Amino acid sequence: MLKGISPLISPELLFAMARMGHGDRLVLADANFPAHSVGKEAVVIRQDGILIPELLTEILKLFPLDHLTSPCHVMQVSKGDLERGVKVPIWDEYRSIIRASGVKTDLIEYERQDFYEKSRTAFAIVLTRETAVYGNLMLTKGVI
Repeated sequence: MLKGISPLISPELLFAMARMGHGDRLVLADANFPAHSVGKEAVVIRQDGILIPELLTEILKLFPLDHLTSPCHVMQVSKGDLERGVKVPIWDEYRSIIRASGVKTDLIEYERQDFYEKSRTAFAIVLTRETAVYGNLMLTKGVI
């Protein structure tokens, strides 16, 4: 155990975040995300018992977000889901957590296949138990 580091941050996740450099991406993936097939080149970290909002809160205490670009990306709601009226309330949770960390940015949407493509080049993918629709979140590391 280390002082000041949440037990939600596993040793493997802490090690991955420490090894990441400016511009590297960290994907916080929901339980349905194909992390092992999409992330063949990434470090895949299983955090099965944790939801993304609680993990995001703790990650942002340690992880600087890139201030040169928009550092927070989500998977765009599909046309079919929009037509069915699917809402994504978890995005409001993400926005609130990100703002509370002192970062002034909004979530940028990537079309589904673009999100997968960007995830293929992510440094790490954290697979959680999140089941909220469109719950995936990609963060780009900044500098201190």
